[in-house]
Amino acid sequence: MVQITEFRVVMPLSVEEYKIAQMYTVTKMQQQQQTSGGADEGVEVLVNEPFENEEFGKGQFTSKIYHLQSKLPSWLAAFAPLNSMLIEEEAWNAYPKCKTGCISFHCPYFGRFKLTIESIHLSDNGCSPNVHNLDADALALRKVETLDIGTNARDYWTYIVGGPEIDLTNFCSAKKQRGPLTQGWQETCDPVMTAYKLVTVDAPYWGFGYRLEQAALAGERSLFLESHKQCIYWLDEWCDLTFEDVRQLEVATDVALNQRFNKQHTMSPSAKSSDTNGLIVETSNQQAMDEANLSSSLVVRS
Repeated sequence: MVQITEFRVVMPLSVEEYKIAQMYTVTKMQQQQQTSGGADEGVEVLVNEPFENEEFGKGQFTSKIYHLQSKLPSWLAAFAPLNSMLIEEEAWNAYPKCKTGCISFHCPYFGRFKLTIESIHLSDNGCSPNVHNLDADALALRKVETLDIGTNARDYWTYIVGGPEIDLTNFCSAKKQRGPLTQGWQETCDPVMTAYKLVTVDAPYWGFGYRLEQAALAGERSLFLESHKQCIYWLDEWCDLTFEDVRQLEVATDVALNQRFNKQHTMSPSAKSSDTNGLIVETSNQQAMDEANLSSSLVVRS
């Protein structure tokens, strides 16, 4: 059964600031993943080039393969060899509108698994009722969750996402004087904006499809929360950078990622921007940890 959840992430930034913040955060998280992963694991950037179409207008298109086999849960080995299940992703970034789609296992055994993330960024505090213009049927299926980056809750999936332990209730930017984010900050913050992330997941497999869908949604929730907390935590690192500064950093990171696999792919000097998303999960036993590893392996633009 298809499941739809709209995650709303309120941020103490302007929409213009978030454009640079998003790019910087994705790049830094990919760099961290590169240095912490195994020798044969990481992100392979196949295509990174400008695009133009009727749906989005002009933007940047990326195609990636995620080599994260060691994080896949052991129970999937009953269906296919783990080393055959690479993760494939395509993304269209025409900020402030973005779409990550065709997220699937690069394996014939799981060719029907699909997950898409559609993002729209607005100058509000998460109060817009239907920014994705869903029809009545989709609205009936949609669940809405507002994520508070001021929360200090940590669990297994926070650990899997990685990164520093961040408490934004005690954080204040030295350069921008943003923070601390104490209870109710979304109502008084200026500037303020919201990333509306619509996640649609479909795993049409008898016996474990619903379990896989729930794992994917829980994983997206965790990565959205942690990546946006890091985005604010790193505010003083990126706030003086220009769009071109971050573009150059992204291109250099793409080259370094591909060198890990000794491959050359289609790169544009003006490339790339990625949406900050990904997958991880939650529970309290080994089965849950396996599901968490599955979700974290489906890291999507982080």
